[in-house]
Amino acid sequence: MSKSVQSPASKSKRAVRPAAQTGAASSYRLLHTMIRVLDLEKSLDFYTRHLGMKLLRRNDYPSGEFTLAFVGYGDEADHTAIELTHNWGQKEPYAIGNAFGHLAVSVPDIYATCESLAKEGVKIPRPPGPMKHGTTVIAFIEDPDGYKIELIERKPAG
Repeated sequence: MSKSVQSPASKSKRAVRPAAQTGAASSYRLLHTMIRVLDLEKSLDFYTRHLGMKLLRRNDYPSGEFTLAFVGYGDEADHTAIELTHNWGQKEPYAIGNAFGHLAVSVPDIYATCESLAKEGVKIPRPPGPMKHGTTVIAFIEDPDGYKIELIERKPAG
């Protein structure tokens, strides 16, 4: 005979329902993804000049010895951003690890984009072409810290 275990929610008089059941999830939004960078100026140049993002805000925290810079394609009120965290005392590149996969950015012409990025010296470990087992055209580039960024071709409607 198996013993029944009650969750903390079932013990209370008012059961808590998941956000998906209450409809609250419809007001959730992905705000940003944070990555640590060794050279903030080099990273800002990469994301703004090579990928066309804008520097949305930048704040220094002297007592914590770090800077946060947010880059993206539009106002943070309705667009997701990338938070670049620069720890002032960091002297060695960060180990990216094997849990992080990649960021993804859509581009209208992946071949022209990669050609332009290659001329600028951007690493392109996976040149543009159809993805294996599919038809979507993708490529992978690397930022100055080695983070992988998938480019996905999305032709403009029209």
